[in-house]
Amino acid sequence: MSSTGPERPSVPFLSALSRSLLVFDGAMGSLLYERGVFVTQNFEQLNVTRPELVKKIHGDYVDAGAHVIQTNTFGANRFCLERHGLVGEVRAFNLAGAKIARDIAGSSVYVAGSIGPTGLVPGVSREWNELTAEVAFEEQAKALAEGGVDLLVLETFRHLDELEVAVSAARKGAPGLSILAMVTFDESGTVADGTGPEKVAERLFAMHVDAMGINHGDGPQIALAMAERMRTGADLPLAVMPNAGLPRTVDGRQLYMATPEYFDVFARRMIQAGAQMVGGCCGTTPEHVRWMAKSARMLGAAARPAPSVRAKSVSEPPVGTEPTPIAERSTFAAKLAAGKFVVSVEVNPAPGLDPKPALEASKMLLANGVDIVNVADGPRAMARMANIAFCSLLLRDYGIESMMHVCGRDRNLLAQMAHLLGAHAIGLRNLVVITGDPPKVGDYPEATAVYDLDAVGLLQMASGMNRGLDPSGKPLNGGKTSFLCATGFEPGAPDFEKELRRLELKHAAGADFVMTQPVFQVELLDKMLEKTAHLKMPVLVGVLPLVSYKNAEFLHNEVPGMQIPDEIRERMRKATPGPEARKEGVKIAREMLFAVREKVQGAYLMPPLGKFELALEVLDGLKR
Repeated sequence: MSSTGPERPSVPFLSALSRSLLVFDGAMGSLLYERGVFVTQNFEQLNVTRPELVKKIHGDYVDAGAHVIQTNTFGANRFCLERHGLVGEVRAFNLAGAKIARDIAGSSVYVAGSIGPTGLVPGVSREWNELTAEVAFEEQAKALAEGGVDLLVLETFRHLDELEVAVSAARKGAPGLSILAMVTFDESGTVADGTGPEKVAERLFAMHVDAMGINHGDGPQIALAMAERMRTGADLPLAVMPNAGLPRTVDGRQLYMATPEYFDVFARRMIQAGAQMVGGCCGTTPEHVRWMAKSARMLGAAARPAPSVRAKSVSEPPVGTEPTPIAERSTFAAKLAAGKFVVSVEVNPAPGLDPKPALEASKMLLANGVDIVNVADGPRAMARMANIAFCSLLLRDYGIESMMHVCGRDRNLLAQMAHLLGAHAIGLRNLVVITGDPPKVGDYPEATAVYDLDAVGLLQMASGMNRGLDPSGKPLNGGKTSFLCATGFEPGAPDFEKELRRLELKHAAGADFVMTQPVFQVELLDKMLEKTAHLKMPVLVGVLPLVSYKNAEFLHNEVPGMQIPDEIRERMRKATPGPEARKEGVKIAREMLFAVREKVQGAYLMPPLGKFELALEVLDGLKR
C-alpha cells in the first residue's frame, strides 16, 4: 500500500522566505534543562527515550507563532555522541528528531534540521580528520532529510574550515535541501580565526549556501552589530538568532537574564537592519518567540493568526457583488477619482476628555483650503480618545468628513469587524489602514498587543465588506460597505524592495491610494513613483515641518524609514531654537512640497505638537 507521508508546507522554504519575514523558534537545550533534564544527560537521546517532552517544546513554539522549528539534533553527530557512548545512534536520533518536529509542524510550519559542529578544532585537535568529519556531517544530513525536514541549519560554527566541510557534506547527504549556515562571533566581533563579519559573509557566499546568519554568542546587542556588518559582505538572506544575553548562576542553575520584552526590542532592530529570519538561541523561550512573532507581524511577516482572512491569497480578490465605484464612496473619494490635487492634515485630540481644541482646529483647516483631516488610531501607542468617537463628533457637530486610521494593534478579528461595521453605520467612509505601533513604544508598555490582522489582513477584510462579504465569505446582512482605503509607504525604508513587495500585497488586498511617510528628498520620492507606477495608485506625499534641530536628529536617527539629508539637518542646526527654527522647518517643507506637487495627487501633512498653523504656512499658495 502506498502512503502519502506526513503533511508539509506546499510552498518551498526559499519561496516563502522571498515573500516575507520568517520567525524561527528559540532554544531547545536550555529549555530541556529548565524543564528538568539534567545537563549530564544527552539531550538528543530524548528523541527516542522521551519524545513527548521534545514534542511539547516544539508545540509550544508553534503556538507562540514560530514559522520554523528546529529539530533536537544539534549534537547528534558521531563525535558528540561518542562522548556519551552513543556513537551508533546517529541515524536513530536524527530520524526520530526530524519525525517528531514534522509531526508537530504539519503543513503550516517549516522544519529545519539542526546540525552543530563536532566540538573539535580543525588543525589543532588530534581527533580532527577532515574526511571523517565529512562522513559524520553527511550521515546526519541524510537522516534528517529522510525524516522529512524542509531545510538544514548548520549552526553555532566558530571555525570556517569546519563549516566549509559541513556545507559540502550536507550537499551530498541531502542534495535537495536548502542550507542556512550560521556562525558565532566572540565579544571582539570575530570568529575563532579572527575573521570579521564582512569577510565571513564573503566566505559563506563562496560556499554557495542559500542563507547566512548569526546565532548563539553574547546576546542581542552584539548580534545586531554583526548582522549590520554581514549585510555589506554578501547579498544573501540573513538570519539573526542570538542567546538571551549571558547566563548567570542563580541558586546553582544557569539562567539567561534577557527578558522577552528586551529581546524583542532588538528583534525589531534586527528586522529593520535587514534580517529576514529572526529567532533565538540559548535561554530564549516560547515567550521570547511570542514577542518576536508579534513584531514580525507588525513589520511584515506572513503571520498565521486569523486564518479565515489570511488563508485567502491576496492575489485573488473576494467574490461577491461589485464594489461601489470609488467616486461614489465619499466627497473626498470623488475628488480623488477626478484627479484633483487634495490635501489632508493629521489632527488628533489631545490626551484626556476635551476634544474641543482639535475639533476647532479641524474646522479652521477646512476653512483654509484643506480637503480632509485624518485621525490616527492611538499614534505612537499613546492612550487618547478613540478616533471613531472623534470622527463621529466631526461629522455630527461640524459636518466634516474625515479619514479614520484603523490599526491592527488593539483589536482582534472580531473587534475589527465590529469596528468597521460601526464606523460605516455612523457615516464614516474613509479609512487609513495600517499595522500600528507596538505598545512598548507608548505610555502603557505593559499593554498587550493583538495584531490578529496586519495592514494586509485589514485591507482584505475591508475589501471583502465592500463586496458584501464578511471575513468568512458569508454575505453581509444589509448589503455592502463603501469604504475608501488608504495605505502607507516608507520611501526611505531600509529594505526598499521589501517595502515595495509589501505595497503590492496591500494593493492586491484592496488599497485604493497611498499616503507616504514624511519625505525630505525629492530623489527618494522619484524612486518610489517610478517603482510603483505599475500599480496606478494615487499618491499623497507625506510632509512634516521640522520644529528644531533636536526634532530633526531624532527623526533621522531613531525613527525607522525616516531619512533627513545632512544639509537639511545642518540648516536646522544653524537656526536659533524657537520661532526661527520653526520658520526654517516650514521653509524646508514648502521647498519639498512645491518641488513635487506636479508628480503626486496630493499632500499629507503631519504638523508636530498640534501646531496646525504650521500646516497652513506650508500650504500657502500651493493650490493657486
